[in-house]
Amino acid sequence: MESQELKKELAATLDARRELGPEYEAALVDSFVEKVDTQVRRRLAEERLSAARPQRSADPVDGNFGERFGFAIVTLVLAIPLSAIGAAQAGLSGLIVAWLGILGVNYVHASKFGRRRSPDSLT
Repeated sequence: MESQELKKELAATLDARRELGPEYEAALVDSFVEKVDTQVRRRLAEERLSAARPQRSADPVDGNFGERFGFAIVTLVLAIPLSAIGAAQAGLSGLIVAWLGILGVNYVHASKFGRRRSPDSLT
């Protein structure tokens, strides 16, 4: 869109030069160059601003590794006392129920990040 505006400005500058004559050529060229310079400076400022912003991953699987890893560590740490309590209270069936609960909680947490990559995106 900005290039269309510059084309219109150039056409207007050339039309003005034809109407006003060569004595105003320097002023018209300076005016047009100033407009181009303003556009260039604006684009550079936008690029610098976007480069200065921290880039966030659009892919939640890659972007939340720390959260997923921390959750896995906490789950494993809590699995030890839960296993002991389940086994002490109900034997093998209590141990199985405790681990099914641990697996269920991890499954629900993992489904929050559940968008799987398609085979096409594995390049």
